[in-house]
Amino acid sequence: MKRTFLLFHLLLFGVLSVCAQHLVGRVVDAKSGEPTPFVNVSYEGGKAGMQTDLEGRFKLPFRKGEKLIVSSIGYETTTLRPKNTDSLLIKIKAVDFGLGEATVRGKRTKYSRKNNPAVILMEKVIAAKKAVRLDRNDYYSVEKYDKLSFALSDVTPRIFEDGALKNFAFLKEHVEISKETGKLILPLSVDETVSQEIYRKENNEKKTIVKGQRTTGMNELIDTGDILTSMLQDVFTEVNIYEDDIRFVQSQFLSPIAGKSAIAFYRYFIEDTTYVEGTKCIQVSFGPNNSRDFGFTGSLYIQADSTYRIAKADIGIPIKSTVNYVKRINITQTFDRLPSGEQVMVKNDMFVVLEAAKFLKTLEVKRYTEYSNFSFTPLSPRLFRFKGNTKIEPDARMQPDVFWGEHRTEQLTKSEGNMSLLVSRLLNMKGLKPFIWVGKSLIENYVPTSIDEKNPSKLDIGPVNTIVTTNPVDGVRLRGSLQSTANFSPHFFWHGYIAYGFRDQRWKGMADLTYSFNKKNYLPMEFPVSNLTFNFSYDVMTPSDQYLSTDKDNVFVAVKWAPIKHMMYSRSFKLYYDREWENGLQWKTQLRHDNTEPTYHLFYQPVSVGLHYDDEGKYNPRPYGPADKVSLAALNRRFLSTTDLSMLLQYQPGVAYINTKQRRIRVNKEAPIYRISHTVGVKGIASDYTYNMTEIGVRKRVWLHSWGRMDFDMTAGAQWNKVPFPLLCMPKTNLSYIYEDRMFYLVNNMEFLNDRYAQLLFNWNLHGKIFNRIPLLKKLKWREHIGVNCLWGKLTDKNNPYLEQNKDQVDLFFFPGEFRYDGSYRSTSRVMNPKQPYVEAAVGIHNIFKILHVDYVRRFSYLDDPQTSKWGIRFTFRVIF
Repeated sequence: MKRTFLLFHLLLFGVLSVCAQHLVGRVVDAKSGEPTPFVNVSYEGGKAGMQTDLEGRFKLPFRKGEKLIVSSIGYETTTLRPKNTDSLLIKIKAVDFGLGEATVRGKRTKYSRKNNPAVILMEKVIAAKKAVRLDRNDYYSVEKYDKLSFALSDVTPRIFEDGALKNFAFLKEHVEISKETGKLILPLSVDETVSQEIYRKENNEKKTIVKGQRTTGMNELIDTGDILTSMLQDVFTEVNIYEDDIRFVQSQFLSPIAGKSAIAFYRYFIEDTTYVEGTKCIQVSFGPNNSRDFGFTGSLYIQADSTYRIAKADIGIPIKSTVNYVKRINITQTFDRLPSGEQVMVKNDMFVVLEAAKFLKTLEVKRYTEYSNFSFTPLSPRLFRFKGNTKIEPDARMQPDVFWGEHRTEQLTKSEGNMSLLVSRLLNMKGLKPFIWVGKSLIENYVPTSIDEKNPSKLDIGPVNTIVTTNPVDGVRLRGSLQSTANFSPHFFWHGYIAYGFRDQRWKGMADLTYSFNKKNYLPMEFPVSNLTFNFSYDVMTPSDQYLSTDKDNVFVAVKWAPIKHMMYSRSFKLYYDREWENGLQWKTQLRHDNTEPTYHLFYQPVSVGLHYDDEGKYNPRPYGPADKVSLAALNRRFLSTTDLSMLLQYQPGVAYINTKQRRIRVNKEAPIYRISHTVGVKGIASDYTYNMTEIGVRKRVWLHSWGRMDFDMTAGAQWNKVPFPLLCMPKTNLSYIYEDRMFYLVNNMEFLNDRYAQLLFNWNLHGKIFNRIPLLKKLKWREHIGVNCLWGKLTDKNNPYLEQNKDQVDLFFFPGEFRYDGSYRSTSRVMNPKQPYVEAAVGIHNIFKILHVDYVRRFSYLDDPQTSKWGIRFTFRVIF
């Protein structure tokens, strides 16, 4: 075991000392002597450049006789010609921004946008940017090469000095020097894509054709495909400063040339006049008013002519930025003028250093994109004849080395080229496979039955977090789950579980069989789906479990803030077809038969059995005469059988997912979601009732730049027929202390039963807008959260069991409730006042220790019941940038 532990750390932290002739040095403030991080150090012309680290250090290839340029926002640009490789100490002087001799207070003058030459220049740049948009043309096409690499950084040679590691010399062949930092790194994955982007003004169509795709490295150890690459691409998206709003690190940043909003958000300073590839340019530095806000910092090199075009951009984030896990970001964008006159980006070079914690090694992410072969000639309509916005050519993943040699604009390093060899060697190391197997099981929440790359897993055991749990009916509950993978069949999939409750001593289970009309890489849920599924289940549940986004047996949501009293056994048969299109349209049709048996404190009792008034003037059920005590077991006699057909139509433009073994994660949350559904059941066709349920909803995220983001979820629905309470509209309630998105915080299970409803779920994450301005508190990087949930409901007279006119109705049941000690009955479900909405709110602190989110929640209406929970604490653990 000790050896396996050492082998694992060898994989992550093994390094090799590589010797080369380099220029090393340190940059400090000339006045204070303090090291200056993130200073741009490069040879003239922008060659072999980098930024200094937090200690002001840099390391570059030595080029004798060439001019070295040292520049940073707020400092004078320094130039020198190193004569040898001796360590340099470079002192840079701070720029005097308006400190004249007449200023006796010694303070920097207040930044003003009025009559500011830098602001005037930027307003001209913003006004001219429309002239560089490619979509001004009727057509355009461009070829793109994209390379995304991931590496372990800042490792030390000491790991090889351990006697136990001297036997693993092969890792030394995979260690190299990072050209950005000069430190030793171990590359872990490389993803390359060659594509063609096409556009036609007619219908404003913009599509991408992927011609080549290649992934090597740690992705090969993860069964669900390119999850690592997909996550990195989602977090570190392409940055184009000519776009007003830039999605980056899963947030929205304002471009420094976005318009009036950019002029208000950023501060600009004219630094120098310089040349970029022979073109005279004005260097303008910029940064947000508050360095802790989500914004960029850097320099723009603007052509010193009447076009006001950008020739180059150096972009980063402020040192004090509250972006999580990101220690350093450098983005260099190069623009060029085409013979036809358009100004286009030709290179986009991104370098990111990630640091999860001080005691862990840092990670490097590099994304290099190059654009070429711009064309504005008319394109054949057949090029656009495919569904969705992206088409992957059938041979994209099988392109030979000759193809990559022709299209690769940045050559792979030796270690990057040998990535598959590294993975193969690791998998063949004696004693390491079991460790990888355990690690994958913990990360993916599923246990693969094989980790042999020649015989991949056909069956996965899991989810792991559902094996042991508890509830009032089951008591202690054990569950075993199994699912097949595409290694068993790329079209046929099956999934199921068996469970046993030690209190009720009943076996439960679920099984489904899916046929996917699309060939899958690992699981049937991979986007887009075209699946026909048959499902059978028999289990115990609460009515609100159907709304959970996680598994109801998840051990982490087993602890509840309210006692669970109303549960039911459900025996269900489902046959459904789910179809998704690449453009975000989804259609789902389902035929379901469900037979439910109430249990614990839940019972189904028609109101026609009998009523009487209690001392408070409320109706109470007395089904078996005037006995003082009523047996719950005696009431649990009726089953409810329903058969229905439902249809769902949903549209999510631009939808994208990351696939995991348990679920797929939607990554493009900025896109709105429109949905409408209808469910119909007919009495006599294997159903006890006729019913029609209609629901319509929309979900939208709105970004407010430095004020964070707002999420709106609006839904309305109606049950049109006379039905018992299990078929009425129930709020989406979450009884766990761990809160779920788009669910109510303090509504109890079936507390409100309506046949007409409308709800609004609102969340506002402020990204530290307030905390960032409070001394001491701003260092914690906490973020504010505000949430408000509202529910408007109405129960029409035909479905109200408490009205005198319905006392003889066999089709209506008494609402769920509980019995008092005197045998009387108290309903725990409410009939809402249509003029009084239910309102609850949350105020929270998120990003505690970069992972913990805590909210104080409180309800403001329907407080008359003394047993109502008026407030509470909810929390969750979530990794966010």
